[in-house]
Amino acid sequence: MLFLSLPILFSPESLPLKSYLSNPPTRRELLIYVLVLGVFYANYFLLIPAYYFTRRYLAFALFNLLCFGLLTFMPLLLAPISPLPRPGFNNTPPHTAAPNRPEYSPPPIDHPHGRPIFRDISQYLFLFLVVLFLALLLKIRDRWRHAEEEKLHAELAYLKAQINPHFLFNILNSIYALALERSDRTAGAVVKLSSMMRYVLLEAGQNRVPLEQEITYLTDYIELQQTRFEDEDTLQLDFTVTGQPEGKTIAPLLLIPFVENAFKHGINPEQPSAIRIRIDIGEKELRLAVTNRKVAPKLLPTGPAGLGINNTRQRLGILYPAQYTLSIEDNADDFHVLLTLHLT
Repeated sequence: MLFLSLPILFSPESLPLKSYLSNPPTRRELLIYVLVLGVFYANYFLLIPAYYFTRRYLAFALFNLLCFGLLTFMPLLLAPISPLPRPGFNNTPPHTAAPNRPEYSPPPIDHPHGRPIFRDISQYLFLFLVVLFLALLLKIRDRWRHAEEEKLHAELAYLKAQINPHFLFNILNSIYALALERSDRTAGAVVKLSSMMRYVLLEAGQNRVPLEQEITYLTDYIELQQTRFEDEDTLQLDFTVTGQPEGKTIAPLLLIPFVENAFKHGINPEQPSAIRIRIDIGEKELRLAVTNRKVAPKLLPTGPAGLGINNTRQRLGILYPAQYTLSIEDNADDFHVLLTLHLT
């Protein structure tokens, strides 16, 4: 509507709206504007999705031919423009011949019906093709963007499908070890596992979860792992959280792979093990630092190492582009992870 009103708003003469609408050329231009918008939206919302994207090109061409006919002939039928009479000239030659005019040449011919219709058709054809091209360009761009978003969602779903069974496998191993020992801590471990699985099933499908829920899930996992070594003196664990997580959100299951990797590859009941986990929560930033001492190679558990970290690195690239830094140092004796993440 603003586009249609521009000729009136920027007119050099301030005339009432009724005067503009009573002017035949103005009515014709407004009708052309309305028809052009109709052609654009008809293609953008109806014809392109229903016929062009489904490869029904013949129907697409026929409907657009109909649109072109409406754009061309409706202004001629509904808002015709009568030719203005020429004062002092009634289809007769002038009294004095024009300079350089050949002798005995025919008199100038007037066009009583205005400019030829073929000139109007050529102009309408150019306008129609421009509008059709813009509608196709914008719709194809929107479809490509939607396809990219669907691809990202599919990648995230695939990564989560890999991560969740990976966590469940390691947690069940921990409870299985307690059950073999007939430990009284088995019931409490099952309760913690139930809470963790509830979080995975209900919250892992969300784009963002409250940060305090992610911290609680992380704490339950660490406490569950600690129950395996409460009777041993081989594990030195330092876990601290500073800052206020309230009011902040984070992608679910984003921190646990780094902690899980430290427990999987950094502890063994037969030799001293040390794990340090520190989470610093700022106003707009979270820092996670995880360090574990490597156990002897022959004592490493079997299975793909670093699966959770690799998946998390991909998720970070998708969910937090240019909003995180991840530093990993894999030394001979130690493994260090430092994640800095922008919070929302």
